[in-house]
Amino acid sequence: MILIRLLILGPSGSMGRLISKLALNDDEIEVVAACDITNIGDDLGILVGSNDSTNLKIRDVVELQNIIDEVKPEVAVDFTIAHAAEKNCITCVKNGIRCVIGTTALSKEFLTEFNKLVKEKKAPAVISSNMATGVNIFFKVAGILADYLSDWDIEIIEAHHHRKADAPSGTAMAVGEIIANAIDKKFEEIAKYGRDKGPNKREIGAKKEIGVHAIRAGDIVGDHVVLYAGPGERIELKHQAHSRDCLARGSITAIKFIAKAGENKIYTTQEVLGL
Repeated sequence: MILIRLLILGPSGSMGRLISKLALNDDEIEVVAACDITNIGDDLGILVGSNDSTNLKIRDVVELQNIIDEVKPEVAVDFTIAHAAEKNCITCVKNGIRCVIGTTALSKEFLTEFNKLVKEKKAPAVISSNMATGVNIFFKVAGILADYLSDWDIEIIEAHHHRKADAPSGTAMAVGEIIANAIDKKFEEIAKYGRDKGPNKREIGAKKEIGVHAIRAGDIVGDHVVLYAGPGERIELKHQAHSRDCLARGSITAIKFIAKAGENKIYTTQEVLGL
């Protein structure tokens, strides 16, 4: 069996550790390098909680190009922060490395440049705000319901731990885009973030706006609710992540998918799962 040569960017983070542990124990993957700005020189296996040393040391990400030249990875996975992911994944795709990116809040400028390089370098990628299987089924159902309930009021409520930097979450923004497309609207034109006490009365409703609300509290892994409310009744579509394991397992699925993907484009997790 030919193993997928994997580069892990950000193995010290919460998601990076989970993905690293799964990848190290996967028979189809060979982790050839792990790069970060912290824990430089630490053994990757020990860092992620394995009892055995892997003899694979975490290396300084400032040496990324030299590391790529040395170990020749085929796929890179990144769950870091936006400004780091944008820099490092550009370097990876310029070297023809296929990327799986779960980092959120990526800039439009990065996405435009990255998409161009994906085609030029023939290096397809997966970019997703949430790689959990359940969330992507949630996306699918949210669009179907919105198509049937376009005259109802629609609100999106998400909750995460208090350490999360971006708000609203990438998952909330993604489901908002899906719902807006289903009712033939542009999300950026009808999204309303929170509610204020301003004196100006607004005309509201599903055809006029989609409310988006963010909660940051405690150690909530990730809750997302889409509320569809009509006269005398409502439907709530809800997804809860009990742990980050579902995200990490989805990332491993995406790594295996992109290693064999034939079309030079950016894939979504829904495409990875055949939804």
